[in-house]
Amino acid sequence: MKIAVRYYTKTGNTKRLAEAVAEAVGAEALPLSTPIGDPVDILFLGNSYYAFSIDPEVREFIRNLDKSKVGRIVNFGSAAMLNSTYKKVKAEADKVGIPMDEREFHCKGEFKGVHKGRPNAEDLKAAAGFAKAIIS
Repeated sequence: MKIAVRYYTKTGNTKRLAEAVAEAVGAEALPLSTPIGDPVDILFLGNSYYAFSIDPEVREFIRNLDKSKVGRIVNFGSAAMLNSTYKKVKAEADKVGIPMDEREFHCKGEFKGVHKGRPNAEDLKAAAGFAKAIIS
């Protein structure tokens, strides 16, 4: 099974989650600026809410995905105030014809002192466990 991990972060929280996910599945966590080259069965996509939506860079990344190169997207991320970005990511994935796994990982993320220290070691361990469960 071929796996890719891509993420978008402004605070570093999602990058930390992406690194935990990537290590768990034997892949490399790369920023969205790194395109999907070879076909993958699973794309773990890390993102968060910014101004009540996914960042335009995330939206553009998904819109530029080649559906013949991505089997399905698995969403993960963190946020200080809002929860899952699943519906926003799925709406974009639907536009390009890439299926979304119904499972996702989300945890609190520190922002301006709110949820200080998150994601923490327990969150990173949970993200890794989630990723392993997806590929098993």
